[in-house]
Amino acid sequence: MTATVPRTAPSAVTHEVTNQPPPLTGHDVADDPVLIEGVRREGAEWYLDDLHRIGRLAGSEETQRWAEEANRYEPVLRTHDRYGHRVDEVDFHPSYHSLMDVAVSEGLAGSAWADPRPGAHVARAAGFMVWSSTEAGHGCPVSMTYAVVPALRRSPELAALYEPLLTSRVYDPGLRAPGGKRGLLAGMGMTEKQGGTDVRANTTSAAEQPDGTWRLRGHKWFTSAPMNDLFLVLAQAPGGLSCFLVPRVLPDGSRNTFRIQRLKDKLGNRSNASSEPEFDDTVAWLVGDEGKGVRTIIDMVTMTRLDCVLGSASGTRAALAQAAHHARHRSVFGARLVEQPLMRNVLADLGLESEAATALALRLAGAADRAQRGDAGERAFLRLATAVGKYWVCKRQPAAVAEALECLGGNGYDEASGLPRLYRDAPLNGIWEGSGNVNALDLLRALAREPESLEAFGAEIEAALGADRRLDAAWRELRAELVLTEDAQLRARRIVERAALVLQGSLLVRHAPAAVADAFCASRLAGDRGLAFGTLPAGTDFAALLDRLPR
Repeated sequence: MTATVPRTAPSAVTHEVTNQPPPLTGHDVADDPVLIEGVRREGAEWYLDDLHRIGRLAGSEETQRWAEEANRYEPVLRTHDRYGHRVDEVDFHPSYHSLMDVAVSEGLAGSAWADPRPGAHVARAAGFMVWSSTEAGHGCPVSMTYAVVPALRRSPELAALYEPLLTSRVYDPGLRAPGGKRGLLAGMGMTEKQGGTDVRANTTSAAEQPDGTWRLRGHKWFTSAPMNDLFLVLAQAPGGLSCFLVPRVLPDGSRNTFRIQRLKDKLGNRSNASSEPEFDDTVAWLVGDEGKGVRTIIDMVTMTRLDCVLGSASGTRAALAQAAHHARHRSVFGARLVEQPLMRNVLADLGLESEAATALALRLAGAADRAQRGDAGERAFLRLATAVGKYWVCKRQPAAVAEALECLGGNGYDEASGLPRLYRDAPLNGIWEGSGNVNALDLLRALAREPESLEAFGAEIEAALGADRRLDAAWRELRAELVLTEDAQLRARRIVERAALVLQGSLLVRHAPAAVADAFCASRLAGDRGLAFGTLPAGTDFAALLDRLPR
């Protein structure tokens, strides 16, 4: 006879959840002292009420759901309709459109170019950082629309026709004649499979027509946001590589030839469609002078590089916010993680990296704003500092996001945390609009061809001289490195890295609390740290650094 083992009544005690942080939702993403101080410093204090409103929306549960769904339900290419007609359309999940609608209506696309207020580009930069911290992929078409305006102005007739719609605050998706829409989005097509970064190796050809338009024939390798309305495209004209405007839909409402061969299967940036379009007798209009295509489109590239810095600073800050939130609520060995000495070192070090990136990003935005208003010194500074910032801030993002993810342990490795998406997105800005090598070489090019840019860069750093001996010494060493010798290309990464750190040091010495500036100069300029995050020296004022973390 088998004995019956008595059983207790069912209980839910094994599923009681303890020692887990609450969801990081229902907060103001813009509630960040580093961001707010930078916005004030760069001349856009008037924007702070709107920035906090966008921050509360970015921190809402609804927006976080949009971000998750836009990446889970990826864009789908439809080359043909049910009857066999070529349509070349990409379908997006409604949550993607919700993210885009907010971005455009809040003026994060082209609207800054139509805003006469000083600081308009700084305001737009801050809004872009806050909103894209929730979901980075949709920031690509937003960024390109912002960046296209200065390049398009090289052809005043085209600018007069399209700029009012590119600066509109109305998100109007769908392929229709541009003149019949309430707002337009723009993109660009530069690289080809045989050349990549070497755009002068492009084989797409352009032939002028009797009516003044051109016809393009060729294939592009990486063209993001193919459902945008207008694209700047590089092609070989008889006079050399030139820049052209290609609309998806022609003024008469007919479809221009823009055959999408496939969408890229990318590491991250999954919500954004990136494509390989084919041009075959595609109608285009010349932008700028024939044979000056690189000079024309570089105006667009410069602004998208600025957005790469903004996006990487934003992504670093978003990952740090997750790590800090987790550490404030999670207990280990009888104390909260944020109280544990080693975790405090890690968070403080990540906070230093994030603050330096944010300060530099907003300084570049301020320079861009003042350069657009005719400040020649700021334009010269921007020429060199953009390459420096693009290289370093984008290069540091993947390491910082990985460290922040590790702060959550296995919880951070779970897709539900959102950190795996941040990690997959992290390398993108380092690649887009010129990889690390391209920007390092761009620094050398600026030094050789535009000595006024070095003068402006030096003036920015020297504004802090005398305040910290480590910064003074680092600047003396950097000036010696900036002398172009035969091995300059070999040393280019070392030069641009050091230039970025010295520039960040100057900004923090002048504008950050003393504890932040001291820790940065000790660890980044004097080298009193290890190779990983969390190796700041024992004398660091950790409490002051941790007070600067986002909440």
